[in-house]
Amino acid sequence: MGVLPGIIGVIQATEALKIVLGQGTTLSGRLLLFNALDMKFRELTLRPNPIRPVIEKLIDYQEFCGIPQAQAAEAAQQANMEEITVQELKTLIDSDVQDFVLLDVRNPNEHEIARIPGSVLVPLAEIESGEGIPKVKELLNGHRLIVHCKMGGRSAKALGFLQAAGIMGTNVKGGIQAWSQEIDASVPEY
Repeated sequence: MGVLPGIIGVIQATEALKIVLGQGTTLSGRLLLFNALDMKFRELTLRPNPIRPVIEKLIDYQEFCGIPQAQAAEAAQQANMEEITVQELKTLIDSDVQDFVLLDVRNPNEHEIARIPGSVLVPLAEIESGEGIPKVKELLNGHRLIVHCKMGGRSAKALGFLQAAGIMGTNVKGGIQAWSQEIDASVPEY
């Protein structure tokens, strides 16, 4: 029903104008139900949940999901972390050199969606708790460490924890998102 989004859209636009102009009574605290088949409107009054905090502004999505790329690069510089581009990583993988371990510190559900070939999953939460550090040491076995996440923030954070445990490594700049955009478009973005 193509008309339904139009009707609701006009109502939303009207509400936005009332808010901007500071005129009229808005639907704040009320839910307007529209039955297009019977052409009837019904209104429900909503009470705020006293346990939940009031939302006053939108959150920064990038910050909510992890450290933004700019902050990740800054964190890597502050921690004297080496970084590698996805192009350099691709060259390394293609060279068949076996002297490195590619560590993925994303969550298991993210690893199921997309992965860089040859990467090994040890989530950041395990590294932060300390239980993942022995796993990383066992994986390394004298090899060098390259760490990636979605955009480079969590991997920089993981490298901070690993450096504190005496394990040095290299961060993949831009993470799997950069890999998908610049190297292999068949790797899904999420």
